[in-house]
Amino acid sequence: MTLTPADADKILADHFAPWVLALGLTVQETGERHAVLRLPWSEALARDGGGMSGQALMAAADTATVIAISAARGAYGPMTTVQQSTSFQGPVVGADVVIAVRVTKLGKRMAFADITMTPEGADEPSATASTVYALLG
Repeated sequence: MTLTPADADKILADHFAPWVLALGLTVQETGERHAVLRLPWSEALARDGGGMSGQALMAAADTATVIAISAARGAYGPMTTVQQSTSFQGPVVGADVVIAVRVTKLGKRMAFADITMTPEGADEPSATASTVYALLG
């Protein structure tokens, strides 16, 4: 059973810290091994020079991975980040970011995912990431 975006939004509300919820992430799409979330542009997330901070993008990618893994498993279960590697390829200025996560391997105890973070309307991502998660339950 694949989670609906409404189910995934409830996972966000029920399982994430208030500072993560303050990012304003919304789930746009869920599928068998993927999820797409939107990180809205906010001056509060901008750093010196006006670009969205890398910390906000990394937190959004990490959070979106939980949603994608939950979608792949059919439900939320306890998990924790083991590794995240992020490459920044260009600034995000004044645009929402579309975060697309693809679960590349889902095992019994570990999950792996690739993430692209693309400003709305852009052809190229501003950042990419890969994550590894330990599945705890």
